[in-house]
Amino acid sequence: MSKEAITGRSVTEGGLHVNRPDWLATTRGDPRGYIQPSSLKELWFHTGTICNLSCPFCLEGSKPGDNRLNQPTLDDVKPFIDEAIGLGVEQFSFTGGEPFVNKDFIAILRYALQHRKCLILTNATRPLYIRFDDLVRTIQGNKLHFRVSLDHPNRELHDAARGAGNYDLALQMLAKLSQSGFGVSIARQKSKDEKTGEVDAAFQRIFKKSGIPQETRIVGFPEFLRPGAIAKVPEITENCMTTYHTPETREKFMCTFSKMIVKKNGRMRVYACTLVDDDEDYDLGSTLSESMKIRVMLKHHRCYSCFGQGASCSEL
Repeated sequence: MSKEAITGRSVTEGGLHVNRPDWLATTRGDPRGYIQPSSLKELWFHTGTICNLSCPFCLEGSKPGDNRLNQPTLDDVKPFIDEAIGLGVEQFSFTGGEPFVNKDFIAILRYALQHRKCLILTNATRPLYIRFDDLVRTIQGNKLHFRVSLDHPNRELHDAARGAGNYDLALQMLAKLSQSGFGVSIARQKSKDEKTGEVDAAFQRIFKKSGIPQETRIVGFPEFLRPGAIAKVPEITENCMTTYHTPETREKFMCTFSKMIVKKNGRMRVYACTLVDDDEDYDLGSTLSESMKIRVMLKHHRCYSCFGQGASCSEL
């Protein structure tokens, strides 16, 4: 099946989607802002939307038994790892769902680590706890980094969404990961009008008390909404990208240097970003090489988080 048939969009020789007016222009008819990919430094893999938790704010809508995005196998991901190495990738990163729910995940991780360093996004609860000993026995620590979801520096607020006991378990696993030689950071929810310095300081006090390095990186994220949600945000035009951003800041947009591999409806696909897998317009094909030719239009409402707030899932 041709790419045009799969995506419903025709493609010019230069890789620009042309038969969708809303892809190329805003609702007012202005040329839409875009990113032209320049390299492949980081390749993300989505391990599936199955998760052991059902967080009400999850941007993926992940929960037990969910299959919006399927769980890839080792055989599914190997070709993309091999292709990415040929394109000069520096890091493989994994998100979910919860990666450690995927029964093939440690085998996938082992294969990826043979070639490059890796980052794993995890809730650091029961699935990681169960597989921790297997992980430590088989994985080289100094090439592996974990980013653990720790929403608030407050047990009650964290567990209200993630379930009783998961705050303490996440802190316990963070300490065990660090003590085992793995790199660690945390991802947290940002609140409107928060005093970021005070929140980060509260986390650092918790780190010290829990045996976690105080310099542990804290990555804050705004509200991304659930899959398929339509948020009222300003549309990003070409003029916005040149007025409010420089060539240097545009290079920091993830779609400049990364892609994400998802398994959807049984097929492995390349998407433009970790935040847009709920929109088929960002399906860029079945190979990394072809995806690198396609200009990424900043149409999704989550693109505004990158544009206006500097949001990024990457730690590169």
